[in-house]
Amino acid sequence: MSIVKEFILDEFLPGEEPSRLTPTTALVSTGILDSLATLKLVTFLEQTFDIQVKAHEADEEHLNTLHTICELVDSKR
Repeated sequence: MSIVKEFILDEFLPGEEPSRLTPTTALVSTGILDSLATLKLVTFLEQTFDIQVKAHEADEEHLNTLHTICELVDSKR
């Protein structure tokens, strides 16, 4: 999870205190991840973890928190 957290902090929350991004921090529903950011995150996940995220999985249900992102990655490995 730490590599995903670092990516989100670097790309979408520069300067944010890392401790404020918890496993349950909402990313999509709060607007931290918009459609372009979601595509960037999916590309990162696919390249980093050698997985394929299907179009219907690139949504709030699967990418809204660090917890759900890690569950998605784990289910693909």
